[in-house]
Amino acid sequence: MTTSLQDGQSAADRAAARDSPLAAQVCGAAQGRDDAHDPARAPWLHARALVPAPDGTRGCAADRRKKKDLDVLETPSIPNPFPELCCSPFTSVLSAGLFPKANSRKKQVIKVYSEDETSRALEVPSDITARDVCQLLILKNHYVDDHSWTLFEHLPHIGVERIIEDHELVTEVLSNWGMEEENKLFFRKNYAKYEFFKNPMMFLSSTTYPEIHGFLHAKEQGKKSWKKIYFLLRRSGLYFSTKGTSKEPRHLQFFSEFGSSDIYVSLTGRKKHGAPTHYGFCFKPNKAGGPRDLKMLCAEEEQSRTCWVTAIRLLKYGMQLYQNYMHPYQGRSGCSSQSISPMRSISENSLVAMDFSGQKSRVIENPTEALSVAVEEGLAWRKKGCLRLGVHGSPTASSQSSAANMAIHRSQPWFHHKISRDEAQRLIIQQGLVDGVFLVRDSQSNPKTFVLSMSHGQKIKHFQIIPIEDDGAMFHTLDDGHTRFTDLIQLVEFYQLNKGVLPCKLKHYCARMAL
Repeated sequence: MTTSLQDGQSAADRAAARDSPLAAQVCGAAQGRDDAHDPARAPWLHARALVPAPDGTRGCAADRRKKKDLDVLETPSIPNPFPELCCSPFTSVLSAGLFPKANSRKKQVIKVYSEDETSRALEVPSDITARDVCQLLILKNHYVDDHSWTLFEHLPHIGVERIIEDHELVTEVLSNWGMEEENKLFFRKNYAKYEFFKNPMMFLSSTTYPEIHGFLHAKEQGKKSWKKIYFLLRRSGLYFSTKGTSKEPRHLQFFSEFGSSDIYVSLTGRKKHGAPTHYGFCFKPNKAGGPRDLKMLCAEEEQSRTCWVTAIRLLKYGMQLYQNYMHPYQGRSGCSSQSISPMRSISENSLVAMDFSGQKSRVIENPTEALSVAVEEGLAWRKKGCLRLGVHGSPTASSQSSAANMAIHRSQPWFHHKISRDEAQRLIIQQGLVDGVFLVRDSQSNPKTFVLSMSHGQKIKHFQIIPIEDDGAMFHTLDDGHTRFTDLIQLVEFYQLNKGVLPCKLKHYCARMAL
């Protein structure tokens, strides 16, 4: 019982020491007295006790010790402002609670470029996905989200780029970049990203499970030469036949797998790698970035390259790619659909047509009436704009009005002033060879005409817009004057609603958006 009592007192003293520094002195004094009775705790005290001391000295020391203990006990208790610093001698002086907790979502600054080379820096968490970055840029720039905005990884030192899938972590992509590489993230539209799910027959020749195979040009490792080989795509990887077009397993040799490598589209294959065509693509390992690590391939036409790249993406990501298409707002970071406000396109879907011409406003419920009112307002706005652009005090001059009609299209996002035919094709290919992707540009062969460049059947076609004059007024036409338009805006709006002489309606315009 005596031992238990002493242990309880020691525990109580230590608890008091954690509450007050003065109580710590008392706890230390009591600890010393307990140690004096325990040889295991304080053997040095018993060693000193074996040496005899004079009686007077022993009595005076005992009196002084007793008086000092009484003074300490009579001192009023003062609360300790730092109780966490007083702890057991068997624990660390600084507890884990004193250290700042590590933030599991570290911030990182990334830089994203647009088509016109403007850029924007974003501070993002480490677990942000490519879709979340697109959502941030859409909100900051007030763009309409039509699920076609895409983040691209651009590697200029080897002349390739690829789509960063919506579920990929952007920081993981950046971690694979070298310190001296001038790689960039590009933000632009890609209408063909999920076109396979919308129009699978565009890529497949039959309704059965596709077997992707065919001839491709392959660059031999360590050499500058290219060789035409028969390739077959399997779930386990890409194989080529060592004997003509044979598909027998003994004639198939492994070329590349998908797990530890990404599929890139070549931008400068003919210039940097001596490719036989412009339609190159390659496999690049995740952890390596040199040109020697690339496995270069080349197709005969753009449709073939798109088919191969799409099939490889499907085999690499599988169901995840379909989930990205079906649920575009599911993100892993704090920029998910729960924390992002509704998109502009969602709010536009709730708009209604209103008529304010009478004494009371009313909602126009008839779609045909709403369309006619919108066309009338557009024409009225266009006439006012023509007068503002070219009149300068003489709005009745027909020549000035015609000049205004000729220049009103320059503010439209689908118009590209002076770009070449090759540049127009590059822009359309970058934003996806989907039926109806288009742009309007100046003609290089005839300065007074324009050219409508559009995609159809995974091919790019060009149509010349010819200006004609009738009774002193200028018009634009695509069909030798059978259908005339006062300006290019009217022409584009007509062919967005009607096929006319074009192979399909105009659906998506190519634009160079600034960040």
